[in-house]
Amino acid sequence: MSVTLPVVLVLGIAAWAAIRFLGVRLWVAVVIGLFGFYLADTFVAPLIDGTARTGVQVVNDTQRHTP
Repeated sequence: MSVTLPVVLVLGIAAWAAIRFLGVRLWVAVVIGLFGFYLADTFVAPLIDGTARTGVQVVNDTQRHTP
């Protein structure tokens, strides 16, 4: 899956905001990040990739059709 910089930037800002404003501890965020990293090497990765691509496509189509 090719992830563009804006998606990574948005996810990074969301992680920072969760740590800063929601009181999520840094070690919890690291564990969740590592879980996602290792999950990418499992049999579920194509499903996650397809779901993410579909979600981005839905958002892009919604933005094109708004006046």
